[in-house]
Amino acid sequence: MRAFLRLVLIEHSIFALPFAYIASFTAMFQEYGDIHWLRLLLVTVAMVGLRTFAMACNRIIDREIDARNPRTAGRELVTGAVSVRSAWTGALIAVVIFLGAAALLNPLCLALAPIAVVPMVVYPYGKRFTNFPHAILGLAQAMGPVGAWLAITGTWSWDAVILGLAVGVWIGGFDLIFACQDVMADRAHGVKSTPARFGVPAALYGARACHAVTTALLVWYALATDAGVFFWAGLAVVAVAFVYEHTIVKPHDLSRLNRAFFSVNGFIGIALFVCALLDLLVRGLTV
Repeated sequence: MRAFLRLVLIEHSIFALPFAYIASFTAMFQEYGDIHWLRLLLVTVAMVGLRTFAMACNRIIDREIDARNPRTAGRELVTGAVSVRSAWTGALIAVVIFLGAAALLNPLCLALAPIAVVPMVVYPYGKRFTNFPHAILGLAQAMGPVGAWLAITGTWSWDAVILGLAVGVWIGGFDLIFACQDVMADRAHGVKSTPARFGVPAALYGARACHAVTTALLVWYALATDAGVFFWAGLAVVAVAFVYEHTIVKPHDLSRLNRAFFSVNGFIGIALFVCALLDLLVRGLTV
């Protein structure tokens, strides 16, 4: 079990969950005025279940590519710490948990759940047929806030779509940064990515553009939801974090890439969520 949790990097749920929570709490504020804790728990279970399924599929499908890359050759499926059969078993359990949580939320969530599963399986194959697999990852992640809003209200929301687009572009952007460290291995083994095709400088410029668009989308979301001063303060923190992230990662110096990927992006999600929640509580959301 420990090896499987290492395989799927369960702690990285921190990247997607804060934005699902922002959508959930905003939907509760607009629809009910108070927090529905059971629905929030089911949203959490659904998000972690789907992400675990996605990561397990990613590792299973990419295990031969991982074995040829020195950076990933120590992963559990490559070393044998986790068998392929065990990984598929874990993935199946995770997707069943996701579908079960969706069913308990509302009929619309259950009906749309298979659509959320598709890009999770397509993404690992993306690096075999497109130079832009990062866009597929962004699409997969963009569904989180949309699904969370549907889970709370059972109805469609364009506000959630704006937030989902912000998340998708954000994650696609920092995946561009993360992919820069594998350029040599990717080119040697025919793995497709934007850095491998267009070079590290182009990928980093692309990431900057993505994060500029992310900031603009978050501003749009704030305006659309009549956000208050604390949310705007959170946006200012996010903007500063983006600038810092792109300051420490340079085309000729990727030594601080992991700090940018893990530390800064983890901080961005948590900081914005805390500010968004505080803003909603001040505006009248009751616990």
